[in-house]
Amino acid sequence: MHIIKLCVGVSSVDELIEWREMRRSQGFARDDGNNVHRTRMMPKRADEIVGQGSLFWVMAGAVRCRQLIVGLEAATDSEGKSCCDIILDPNVIRTSPYPRRPFQGWRYLDPKDAPSDLATGSDDQLPPEGMAEDLARLGLI
Repeated sequence: MHIIKLCVGVSSVDELIEWREMRRSQGFARDDGNNVHRTRMMPKRADEIVGQGSLFWVMAGAVRCRQLIVGLEAATDSEGKSCCDIILDPNVIRTSPYPRRPFQGWRYLDPKDAPSDLATGSDDQLPPEGMAEDLARLGLI
């Protein structure tokens, strides 16, 4: 089982990667190198997610990438409210662009409905983002 969530304030995969690197350089990284994303609700299906699921990020109206979920930890925010820290592998894996309308919070994403990882070309290069969208729209990726 996976989770899908809007990546608010980020419009591209490169921007997400840059933002994560900036936060890490500012000392906001975990000692184990993993990323943390805080959300309000703890998934009830945690045992189906941790170690086998990913957080799929929606940016600019489409799912564009994912990060493996390595842990879910109960936490408390600055106002004393309970929340959940989603512990993410730092590697960002680009996916085939898949259109998705805005929604609040996060949702479960069944593996059969998850977009596939974006394959690299024969030169180990990913297609440009615009080209990947065009190929996905044509059903070629």
